[in-house]
Amino acid sequence: MNAGSEVGLHANRWRVVDIVTAAVLGAVMGVIFLLWNQVGYAGFTALDALTPGVGGIVSGVWLMGGPLGALVIRKPGAAIFVETLAAVVSMALGSQWGAEALIAGLIQGAGAELAFALFRYRRFGPGVAALSGSFAAVGAMLLEGVTSGNFAKSFLFNLIYWSATITSGIIIAGLGSYFLVRALAKTGALNRFASGRDLQKRV
Repeated sequence: MNAGSEVGLHANRWRVVDIVTAAVLGAVMGVIFLLWNQVGYAGFTALDALTPGVGGIVSGVWLMGGPLGALVIRKPGAAIFVETLAAVVSMALGSQWGAEALIAGLIQGAGAELAFALFRYRRFGPGVAALSGSFAAVGAMLLEGVTSGNFAKSFLFNLIYWSATITSGIIIAGLGSYFLVRALAKTGALNRFASGRDLQKRV
């Protein structure tokens, strides 16, 4: 193993601060998910009443845990960890979707994780963040296709729903997380992470 490989392996190791921060992010996102189960789902229902499938445009908030966790921690597994923990917290606090929330968290987190893995956890710009949000949305859509019977619905419904949800994943979950991390970094809150130090170098 050469020196470069050793540095890469060391950079990917989780520190205690990474674990603690990821746990805090997961807990906070879990509470946000629970609140969005009420507010967001009301918006989802209202929009769907106007045009079936359009309600997917509010789904991005439920997909944020993965991209946000990966962008802050920048370690393999961060997206899955934060999104899944957020799902566990929302389930424990009384999510109306029960155990299905945990399955959704795992799949959405895995989708978000894949985007960063494709770039070997070396790129964390807005493009990769947007891709992460879109992959999380695809994971959610595949799950709902089975659990909600969406695959049996019309092609037009699925086209609208997939388009709305992926758009929401890109804008809210992906780019929203990216700019949120930048805002946090500017406060100095992320100075112990590469995500914070990178911004400081550019200033």
